[in-house]
Amino acid sequence: MVSNLLEADVENVLDAAFEGDDEELFVVDPSPETIVSLVEAAIGRDDLPEMSMLVDERTLKSVMEDFLVASKAADLVADGALHLRVLDDAVDNALFVSPSRVVVLVSTDDHVAALASNDEEFVDEVFETHSDAFDDAETYGLRTPAISRVRETMAAEIGEATREDFDAVLASINSARGDDGGLDEVTVSLLVAAKNDVLLYDISKWGEDVGIASKATFSRTKTRLEDLGIIDTEKVPIDVGRPRLRLKLGDERLQGLDAAALADEVAEMLA
Repeated sequence: MVSNLLEADVENVLDAAFEGDDEELFVVDPSPETIVSLVEAAIGRDDLPEMSMLVDERTLKSVMEDFLVASKAADLVADGALHLRVLDDAVDNALFVSPSRVVVLVSTDDHVAALASNDEEFVDEVFETHSDAFDDAETYGLRTPAISRVRETMAAEIGEATREDFDAVLASINSARGDDGGLDEVTVSLLVAAKNDVLLYDISKWGEDVGIASKATFSRTKTRLEDLGIIDTEKVPIDVGRPRLRLKLGDERLQGLDAAALADEVAEMLA
């Protein structure tokens, strides 16, 4: 049997097409937008099948440059809910393939159109083909740390208030790529550290240990933000060695803002 589906978004297609008891779903050659939608859907639900994605490497790299997406995907990978592998050969259309159904996905600006089939012989053949292709494919090495680990370690090592501000900033922005000098994960970390008077040494050591970026990257980003007047530093003497630097908010426009408003103001200053 073949049926047509017309839904508002990818998550609705999942609900409409895979209402059964399938525990596994292959997603083949999805668009960047579909990858983001699936990660967002899976991170907030526990009723979706385990997803194995076969994706063009350039597409994966582009999507995973956004810390907001990559850190959530890393959580799913760590939990065994998502598997990412590199697609060697392009297919004609994006596919959702489960043991009971095949769905061909076509996205438009406002809707997601899909052609679904549950013909047993056809579905078995397609599922076996892509299962074999997935087994043979190279695993995609996702280097971004899981967002749950980032939050947990920041609260434990830097402070709960800083972690709350970090979450608030991430919730207020659409992406964390650092495009055109904008907010990326390192900038956000330094910004909330400055809001809470954290030492540069502490935030950069935490960031390197958790896998966000190297201490050198934190240092370079600090210098850029300092040159722009966004953050400032003050020396803190220690018993042995050079004084350490405490991060502070610089520009007076940033003083007293909550985390979301701070992110908006800094984004304008960086534009």
